[in-house]
Amino acid sequence: MTLPVLVLAGSRDGEDDPLARLGGVSHKALLRVAGQPMLTRVLETLRHTPGLGPITISIENPEAIQAIAGDARILKSASTPSESVADALARIGTPCLVTTADHALLKPEWITEFLSRTAGCDLAAAVALRSTVERDVPGTKRTYIHLSDMQFSGCNLFWMGTPKARNVVELWKQLQQNRKHPLKMALTLGVSTLIRALLGRLDSRALYQRIEHLTDARVRLVPLADGEAAVDVDKPADLELSERLLARRTA
Repeated sequence: MTLPVLVLAGSRDGEDDPLARLGGVSHKALLRVAGQPMLTRVLETLRHTPGLGPITISIENPEAIQAIAGDARILKSASTPSESVADALARIGTPCLVTTADHALLKPEWITEFLSRTAGCDLAAAVALRSTVERDVPGTKRTYIHLSDMQFSGCNLFWMGTPKARNVVELWKQLQQNRKHPLKMALTLGVSTLIRALLGRLDSRALYQRIEHLTDARVRLVPLADGEAAVDVDKPADLELSERLLARRTA
């Protein structure tokens, strides 16, 4: 059996994306990282990971990647990542692995490690603990989420294990729709949960319980062993870092 994979490659800015302009390409997914479009790097990693396939790519301009998509299916993305995932899951179904086109450093080992630890979850997200990132990629600037029992950065790998994962995606859609309305977000998540988060008293167990209460889905954060897994290509400094890390791999 093989596991379907969804690659999110959409960009709100298209040719105006800062990285697309930097690389002189028509879309961020085509930005060359160490000589290769970063989407190509992701697709090659997925194809070299045992047990994966078929691959679906979600992007707002399918024509932009037609030449490098190979046998991957291409879907036109929606206006937000959460809506794109929801639309794709309606076609792909579950279980499904989700990643992103800007995950240029992606390794088969990270995927295998992540999938080996998702048993019993309706939805899981790979993360790297802050201590792990600072150990493996010293000096990098990443965005960290702070819980009382862990600080972590996302790794752009998600396991959509059962149909209940769609309930979590729907919650994500609500939060995205209300991102400019803090009160509505607070009402969605629960005022007590928000207060605990603001006071630094929200731990991972309480977060899991709250999401399960809202979605009837069992969710988990899965820390990976390699801090490089938290590095994606989202700004020029990330491009420089990724090329440096890739050069180190091949040295």
